[in-house]
Order: sequence, then C-alpha cells, then structure tokens
Amino acid sequence: MAVRAPSTARRARLGAELRKLRERAGMTTTQAADLLGTSSGQLSNIEVARFGVSADRVRVAAHTYSCTDKSLIDALVAMTSDRKRGWWEEYREILPSKLLDLAEIEHHGTGLHAAHSIHIPGLLQTVDHAREIYRQAVPELPPPEIEHRVSYRIKRQEVLYRTNPAPYRAVIHEAALRMMFGGPTIARGQLQNLLEMSELPHTTIRVIPFDATCYPGSGQSVYYVRGPVPALDTAQLDQSHGPVFIDAEAQLAQYRLLLERLDDAALDIERSRELIHKLAQRL
Repeated sequence: MAVRAPSTARRARLGAELRKLRERAGMTTTQAADLLGTSSGQLSNIEVARFGVSADRVRVAAHTYSCTDKSLIDALVAMTSDRKRGWWEEYREILPSKLLDLAEIEHHGTGLHAAHSIHIPGLLQTVDHAREIYRQAVPELPPPEIEHRVSYRIKRQEVLYRTNPAPYRAVIHEAALRMMFGGPTIARGQLQNLLEMSELPHTTIRVIPFDATCYPGSGQSVYYVRGPVPALDTAQLDQSHGPVFIDAEAQLAQYRLLLERLDDAALDIERSRELIHKLAQRL
C-alpha cells in the first residue's frame, strides 16, 4: 500500500487526515488494514508519515472510511502528487525542522492571514529588523545561526512575489509599529517597508490603534494558512521554543472567528496606511 518517501509537513498532514477519517469511521488500525489489504504496521507508518501513499490508495481509503466529501478527497489526493523538495530543504541541517515545516505549509497555502500585537509579521519584516529580532533571542543565538535565520525569513517572503500569489492579510496592533528594534533608522525603514508592501495587489495590511475599544484575543499572535478546503487549514502560534501548528477542526474554527473579530476591530486600509505613514514621519 505504501512507498517509502521522505517525511515533509505536507505528507505528515496527509497522514494525519487519513487517521482522522479512520477514527471517524470508528475503525482501529487493524480493522482498517484488513479492509485495505495491508498490515496495521504499514497503515500506522502512513498515518505518521514514515511512508508515502499513492493517489489511488487515498481514494480507496476514503471510500473504506465512508468519506463522501469530494472536495476533501480531491485535496488529499493532490497532496500525494507533490514530491518535489522545496527551497527550504537547503536549511534542513541548519535550522529547526518546525521552521522548515512553516515554509512548506505557507508555500502550499491558498490564503495567508496574520495577526500580531508586538512584532511585525515575518513576511513583512526587513532584513535589518529581522536581524535585530534574532539578536535579542533568548537563549542567545550564535552569529552564524542569526544570519541563517535572517536569510530563511527573507526567503520565505518570495511567497508574496511569485506568480499568482495567495492573498495575504495582516492585522497589526499599533504597539508593534512603535517598537524600536534596532533604533530609529531601522524602525523607520521597517515602517516604510510596510507601506510599500501594502501596495501589492494581493496584500492587505490593517492596524488596530491604541484607541480601539476592543482587542479580541488578548494580544495573542496568530498566523492562519488556508488550505484548498477548510479542513486542511493550519493555524500557527509562536512560542518561545518555536512554532506550534494546530489542525483540529474545532480549534481552527475558533481561530477563524478570532481573526474575523480582529479584522472588525482594525482601521480600514487607507486609515491604516495613514497611521503607519504618520508614525514613520515622526522617526
């Protein structure tokens, strides 16, 4: 049933979704394996992404698990065909694997939505701003790793400049705009970069000002990557030990609602640009 393949974030998600379908069908791995004509060990290896799986086998598994959601099945099948190693693989032995997973998830996203209260979203950071962020990391990072992380972060931004980029939306609290990482010159350059990137046709940047009467989420930063169907969305949270990925449907629904409420609390596009411009002029 399975062929060996290198584990990637995308393949791990495919395995996890097949496991969810099996569990919803009320089947154990042994029961499912018997129906699929394989061993429980092979099935378990697919579900934890040690083995890849063919498109035909995904369709057979979906039928066996009584899944009737054609859009979801087609999306899962599409995940079997992409076996290319992305640009992030050049960092495989250099940076934590979770960072590489983020780049892969982002690369395949159909929509990107960020909400930040203290930091500028990574896809919108300048080189100088990103370097200052990493210089202040705890525990302290060695200079070579700082440069690797900076180059990786800037490389991620290609997702905004490729052919037919996914729509990108960012809601940023005014507090993040006023942070002086690296001093006035770097901070001014960062604000100017936000203004320039806000002019990209597929990019929307909005600001929640200090005088807003509400701020849903208590300042939690969220990065939401939409998949081809809602069930394949991913929410990413920043933690001190690295990114945390969430794909449980109930939690995804909560984060979608949170982002909607943050959008409602933010200034419109033009007033957001005016505020960013005003802050840049003061530096």
